Amino acid sequence: MSTYKVPSDVQREDTIVGPLTMRQLIICGAGGAISYVIYVTLAKDYYVEVWLLPVAFSVILTVTFAFVKIHNLSFFRYILYLIEYMVLPKKRAFIKGSGDVFAFEPMATQTQKKEIKEVKDTKPKKSIDELVHILDHQGMIKKPQT
Repeated sequence: MSTYKVPSDVQREDTIVGPLTMRQLIICGAGGAISYVIYVTLAKDYYVEVWLLPVAFSVILTVTFAFVKIHNLSFFRYILYLIEYMVLPKKRAFIKGSGDVFAFEPMATQTQKKEIKEVKDTKPKKSIDELVHILDHQGMIKKPQT
């Protein structure tokens, strides 16, 4: 027989490089590339005071999206939920019958319906009482025959 290791925390993302997940690596790579492009284009023509602010803003935004979690949600998902909360209406109106699901029963004659009702009413009641009695007594005591 073979044994397999079953992961205990399936909600957690797999780490790829050190403690970084694939999503974090992609975000850091894209943000780093954007920051580098901003630096290269601005640094050759301007002083540090000009290019430092856009590069720092890009780096901070990248780190925020890659690593910050709020209420156990990634920052990106938190922002999406925040936008959804701001856009959707806060008050809900109840419209009677709007949530009803239409489900039809197969057409049956009156005699078929009566037969179905008789079948439903027969044995289950007695077996349910027996099961309740067995469960109440942890299966140790048999119900006396009546």
